Amino acid sequence: MPLAPAVALAHGADQVPGGWSLSGITAIPLGLALLLYLGGMARLWRRAGVERGVAWWQLACFATGWAALAAALVSPLHELGERLFTAHMIEHEVLMVAAAPPLVLSRPLGAMLWAFPHAMRRRLARGARWPVVRMAWRGLTEPASATILHGLAIWSWHIPVLFDAAIASEPVHWLQHFSFLASALLFWWALLNGRARRRGYGASVFYLFFTSTHSGLLGAILALSKNEMFVPRHSAAAQWSLTALEDQQLGGLIMWVGAAAFYLAAALILAAFWIETGPYTEKKAADTPSSVQN
Repeated sequence: MPLAPAVALAHGADQVPGGWSLSGITAIPLGLALLLYLGGMARLWRRAGVERGVAWWQLACFATGWAALAAALVSPLHELGERLFTAHMIEHEVLMVAAAPPLVLSRPLGAMLWAFPHAMRRRLARGARWPVVRMAWRGLTEPASATILHGLAIWSWHIPVLFDAAIASEPVHWLQHFSFLASALLFWWALLNGRARRRGYGASVFYLFFTSTHSGLLGAILALSKNEMFVPRHSAAAQWSLTALEDQQLGGLIMWVGAAAFYLAAALILAAFWIETGPYTEKKAADTPSSVQN
């Protein structure tokens, strides 16, 4: 038992029994986002009526995305991810493919805006219309640029020297989390909303196939490698009956099969929407004689 205080200090004061991480850097943003969304939604529904502005399915999407964020950043998965590469990979995939898409589908910014007083809402709305803000947002949410940014985040942090820096330094580790989540939010927003949606999702299908391919390639490199490239400090692989290489290969397999399959499934779903509502359907309807249509 004399070692217990030392162990607690080694993991930081933000660690609680069971491996839960309750540091301010995660608890404050998560709590603030939840309060802003629920407070704004409640005010909006009081003014306009239930489901006006925020539908029940959007609330469900936000709850799903928020819960996935909490699971990745607060649950024991986060602490284990510092000592097991497989858990590290699962944590990042939860951020990018489990949390980001439902958060984007919930379109939370409108609800959150309603949490502020009327005067502040007007100022924030005016600020969002500034030309420099609109140009920056348009550039970041262009499907091509968002896909490139997302791909750079995925590949860059799997350069061994950057991976080691993220494991060794808590600020760098949180920068890694932020870049994965932010790039994923931009990526999914660009493909599910805005111009991509108005164009019928055709471009979204292409960029999802592209992302599935390059993320699957990275996963395959890790899964098939015979060299240990990613070995966390104080690795817990042996506690899970794994060698460090097997831990790396299993993490790569999760990216290769799991994450790539999710991007591919999303591409197929959007392809179905594209075929149903896209140019082919319009052309077929135009070529069909009116007597047949009637």
